[in-house]
Amino acid sequence: MSDLAIAKEPADSAVAIACVTAYFAELAARFEGGFDPGQPGYANPKDAGDFFVVRRGDSVVACGAVKKHAPAIAEIKRMWVAPTARGQGIASALLKALENEARRQGYAQVVLDTNKALTEAHALYRKAGYRETERFNDNPYAHLWFVKDLT
Repeated sequence: MSDLAIAKEPADSAVAIACVTAYFAELAARFEGGFDPGQPGYANPKDAGDFFVVRRGDSVVACGAVKKHAPAIAEIKRMWVAPTARGQGIASALLKALENEARRQGYAQVVLDTNKALTEAHALYRKAGYRETERFNDNPYAHLWFVKDLT
């Protein structure tokens, strides 16, 4: 993991847009019924919050964002790892970095949602101490909602 660099990236940069485009393409392929990034809150970089990328050398291998959900609650969004970089602990490292950023910003809790097709994500979140919670948004692609206390 010492060869990874996790850093904030402008959500409207070419790097961030390329990462999110790859993420959206995977969602379209994996979700039952496809995925339309034109849904509110998906395609607009201004809605991304604080966006981060993970680099290994010159390659961007993952991304994710932290954004305000409520006064003391952050939401983790757009978390994705390139297929060629999976199984190497990158998702866990990125999730931890996003949680640390939420803590740094003063949030006491983080929430996130996911689709039923993303079984690897379900396992990652549970292993990281997330617990299922009630629906907290109107994301048409979400089937599971998770919460974690940061304090």
